This record gives sequence, structure tokens and C-alpha cells, in this order.
Amino acid sequence: MKYWLCFLLLLAGGTTATHAAIAPWTPVGPDGGDARRFAAGPGNPKHLYLGTTSSWLYQSTDGGSTWSRLARLSKEENLVLDSIVVDASDPKTILVGAWVFDHAGGALLVSHDSGATWNRIKGMDGQSVRALVESRSDPKIYVAGTLTGVYRSEDHGEHWSLISPEGSQELHEVESIAIDPVDAKIVFAGTWHLPWKTTDGGANWHTIKQGVIDDSDVFSIILDPKQPATMYASACSGIYKSQDAGELFHKVQGIPTTARRTRVLMQDPVNLDVVYAGTTEGLYQTVNAGAVWSRITGADVVVNDVFVDPSDRKHVLMATDRSGVLLSDDAGVDFRDANAGFSQRQVAALLTDSRNPRTLYAGVLNDKGYGGVFVSEDSGSHWKQQSAGLGGLDVFSLAEAPDGTLFAGTNHGMFRWNGATWEQNGSIPHFREESRMALVHKKREKVTRTIPLPATTIAGRVNSMDLRGEVWYAATSTGIYRSTTKGQSWEGFGADAAEQTPAPVRSSGAAKKAAQAVTAVPVTPPTEYRLIDAAGAVVYAASRQLVARSQDQGKTWETLTPGTLTSVEALATAPNGEVWIGGREGAFLSSDKGQTWQHLKQLPFAGISGLIYDPDMKRMLITSWQSTLIFAIDPNDRSWKWWEAGWNVHAVRWADGRLVGASRFDGVVMQPRSESARTVSAAR
Repeated sequence: MKYWLCFLLLLAGGTTATHAAIAPWTPVGPDGGDARRFAAGPGNPKHLYLGTTSSWLYQSTDGGSTWSRLARLSKEENLVLDSIVVDASDPKTILVGAWVFDHAGGALLVSHDSGATWNRIKGMDGQSVRALVESRSDPKIYVAGTLTGVYRSEDHGEHWSLISPEGSQELHEVESIAIDPVDAKIVFAGTWHLPWKTTDGGANWHTIKQGVIDDSDVFSIILDPKQPATMYASACSGIYKSQDAGELFHKVQGIPTTARRTRVLMQDPVNLDVVYAGTTEGLYQTVNAGAVWSRITGADVVVNDVFVDPSDRKHVLMATDRSGVLLSDDAGVDFRDANAGFSQRQVAALLTDSRNPRTLYAGVLNDKGYGGVFVSEDSGSHWKQQSAGLGGLDVFSLAEAPDGTLFAGTNHGMFRWNGATWEQNGSIPHFREESRMALVHKKREKVTRTIPLPATTIAGRVNSMDLRGEVWYAATSTGIYRSTTKGQSWEGFGADAAEQTPAPVRSSGAAKKAAQAVTAVPVTPPTEYRLIDAAGAVVYAASRQLVARSQDQGKTWETLTPGTLTSVEALATAPNGEVWIGGREGAFLSSDKGQTWQHLKQLPFAGISGLIYDPDMKRMLITSWQSTLIFAIDPNDRSWKWWEAGWNVHAVRWADGRLVGASRFDGVVMQPRSESARTVSAAR
């Protein structure tokens, strides 16, 4: 890390800065996540490559049992590595086709040193590469499918030319490619709306749609290596088979098409009658060339790719969404996790155990039954899933109560860990008004009473919790909640506050007592709050647009304007009473309870993604989605420490003598124990 950043801080703030020595932070899990595509080195099926959805390329040298990160192919984390080819004539040459999730960009990348260094192929830069195939009969010929059309290279991928009609309104958005194993001029292209074929290297094309349902997305095409006239194609409308090189297709029976897509087809390289179909509802297999199919995994497995070891056909791998790599040693009868070293989790919440600094908790998103909460009791060396009772819910926040009880905030309420399973927590009292005429002191008067109704639970997304004091708080998609009963019941301050707040009571007795137990004062909309933090009786909560403040332990609230910050993404309070907020424009702090804000211009980045005060370090920890730097600031003397994590992290915690971070797509990353800080001094 360049030292100019330290001097920049010194010149801007006139305080002491501390620079942390540079060392790579280590990804430690939890293992698993999204895996996309396999490729094997020629003649060495134990050496495998694996593409991901976050620009990372992995490799395995033991047939997929364990994995290691080989290269990150973009500074951005949005490249989907969906096509990998190891050159048959030079195993040190690897080509990777990539595309981007949120727009039409992508790239074709090449390495000539087994993945140590990479370059983008200029003629294909910016192309959204969805398919890449090397010719079996002529290894110097490659064909790629992109959103623009079909491209061909005749020099091992160095130079490319468009071989489909330029500007074609039909032959574009190419998702799959197959090359005839005998004649490299015969190429098949599956598009988002039908398959196509050329027999003269692209000079002429014709659609091969007979028997295929109109407007079918064609995800995968495979040709029988011994009888290339026999081919299979998978589409959104099902699986098709042709025995005349695609001129006529017949729909394969036996695989349900409802809410299921066949993303990949893979033929057993030894027994060609065995074909695997990887779908969004499990892995299917036929052992009689497509006559009968059966599902050999659970329906919850989303399969992106299948690899069958040509030296051991019983050795089968699946690349899946959420569950990473699954491995079978008996041709698919049983599968087990093979994710050691492979970590592509989207960690939304990170917590260190207050009683055991070696215990970490991670809450993940988008992994359904394979996600939820993970726990490590040895500083990240090993993880186990702790998600019983969550039902596949996403975990957005984690918090620990003073007695050590763990709470999880999900996309559908709050849950409490009882030692064996998660159970729904957060009872919300409800009331109904009832009026009647009655004799009061010998006079008929209208008497209104409040009747307790059956309680409900917090149903929205729980974004943040503060359970440190006698009063607990939660920021949710339906408002702010407060509990004085250690989470047994909650009061709401938001859109549904009117339903939870009883009217004034003139009657006496149990109804009056129950009504007085809940006092909710609505805050100004919007009602979705994402952040909450308490400092004694003063509590701050934030939506994206505003900050809410309570000075009486959450009984009443008022709204504040967050200065010039257009979107609040982070919030924390310091022991000295300062409140810190962060977002797109940077970090701000207030010493007068949010009335005025001071911009921390000393920070060399904006885009603040995380703020938390760490009592062990006695510093405010700051992260940014724009940078891999992490800052720790003393609120009292404004002294600084900073680290180069090498990863984009949105939250950091101090655990067992070192920092750990929650990344967007790469799981939990951990600071090396050898990393130490040293002071850099300069004149004021």
C-alpha cells in the first residue's frame, strides 16, 4: 500500500495516522455458494477448473474434492465465468468466456501460463460471451456464442471473426454452441428463441426448429462423439433429441417441464447411452439414450454444470446454485459436498461471540435451505450450518442478547436460537376499541374500553437489532420496534402503529393495565428502517432518507435530516455520545445529537457501507463498497489505523485478536495474525 494515503490523512486532519503492514487477508468460508462451470485439463481429468458468478476462477488437483482460488479475472465482482476451455494442444493455455449479470457486457480472457496471468482478447472485449467450444477435430478452431452472434477463431483464440449474419434479427443472443466432432465447419448454435446450424463454417445458416416448440431458449447442445448425427438439445420447453443432425427433433418424455429448466446436458464419455440433465429442479439421468429419465437428486438442487470423469465414469461432479460443488463416486447414486476451499457466500450479517472470541456467526442471503446461519468455533477454520427452523429464510442481521442468546433477523421476522433450533420471536400485542353506554355514578355515560386481541409477530424484514441494554430495539421493513421484556413482546412505531396503539382508556381494571403497557408514537414516513443503534437513553434509527432520534429509550421519536447525505447506509454511536452516519457521499458525525453534521473529509473514499464501534479496539470501524481499505478511528483524538484487506467488505468485526470481514460474494475474510501496525508521524 502506498504511503501517500497516510500523508493525505495527516495533511487533511492534522492527526496521527497508523498504517497496517500489508498481507493478504484469507477467505475462510462458510464453504459453498454458486458454482457455474467445469473444465478439465487434456489428459488430466483430476486437474479441474471451476467458474463462478463473482469473477473468481478456482482449480482443483484432486478431481474436485478440494478447491483453491486461482485467479480473479476482473476488479469488479460481477463477471459470470460460464465457459472455460483448456487448449487440447497446450494445457497451459486457458480461455474463459464471461458475461455480466446486470448489463450486456462481458469478455473473453486468456492465460498462457496455467492461470497465473490473464489478458482480455481485444477483438472480443465487451462481448457477453455465453458459450465457448473448442473443435475436437482441429484444436486450433474455437467457436463462441455471444449476445451479438457467433464468432470463430482459427488460431487458438487469438483472433476472432463474426460468422453469423451481422445485425441479424434472428441469429443473436446465442446461449449454446456445439461443433461436429468430425467436421469443424458444422456448427450448431442455440439462441434464446431457437437453434441454428451451418455446414460451411458460417457462410450460410438455417434454423433447425422442426419439432421444437416456438420461442424456446436453447441452453445446451451435445453431439454423440461416435455418431454425431445423434444430438440432444435442452430448452426452456424441455429436452429434445435428433437422430438426423438436427433436421428433426423429438421431445424427450419423462422430465416434468413445470417451473423447471434444463441448464446443461452431459453425456457419459464411456457409456454413451447415459446422459445427465442438470435442471433447476435436480439432476436427471437416462441410461438408455433418452428413452426413460429419472431424477437422482432432490428437487431443491439447481444444477448449472455436470462433469463426468473420463477415467472413472462413476466420478461425477455437479456445479450448483447455493450448494456449490457436489460429488458422487457411484455414478450419481449418492452425492456429497465437495466445497473445501470453495467459498462464494453472500454474507449479510457477521457476529462475534462476546463470551468466546473464537466463535463467529455468519448470516447469508439467497441460499435458501443451503443458507441461513453458519457458525465457526475455531476462528473460521471450520463451519457448520445452524439453520434448523429458519425454513430457508435469508438472514439480514444477527445480534446477541446480554445472556448470550442469539437472535437472527430474517426477511420474514425475528428468530431466537433455543440451543437446538430457531423459533419465531417478537410477539406484538394488538387491541380493539369497544364502546357502550353504562351507568357511571348513577348517570348513563359512554364508556370506551380497549380489549386485547391475539398477538402477532414481526412479519417484515428485520434489518438491524440492538439488544445490548434493558430496552431492545429492531429496525424493520415495517417500522421501528421496541421491547422492554427481553424480546417476549414488542411495540411498533411505523405503518402499523395505529393498529398496535390503544385509544385512551376511561375504564379501570385489567384492560386499562394492558392498554397502558403499549405506547407507540408514529415516526415520519417512510416506515422502512434499516439501521438502529442505542447509546443509553438516546436511540438513533435510519431509513435511506432520514434519521430518527429518541431521547427517552424509544418511547417517543423525532426525525432528523442527515445533512448532505442522500442515502444513509451505515449508522453507529460512540461512547462519547457522537453519532456517525455514512453513505454515498462519505462519513459524517454529529456531536449535538444529530442537529448538525461534520463531514469526515479526511477519508480517502466515499461510499460508506459499514460503521460499528468496537469496544475492544475503542475505535470506530469504517468500510466502503468503493474500496478494499478498512479504517479504525478513535472518536476522542481522531487517530487513525487502516488496513488493506484486498477484498470489498461491508462489515468488519474484531475477533480473537484480529479483524474479520463480511464480503459481498466471497464469504468471510480474515486478517492474518502476523499483520501488525506501525505509526507514521508528520508535522501538523
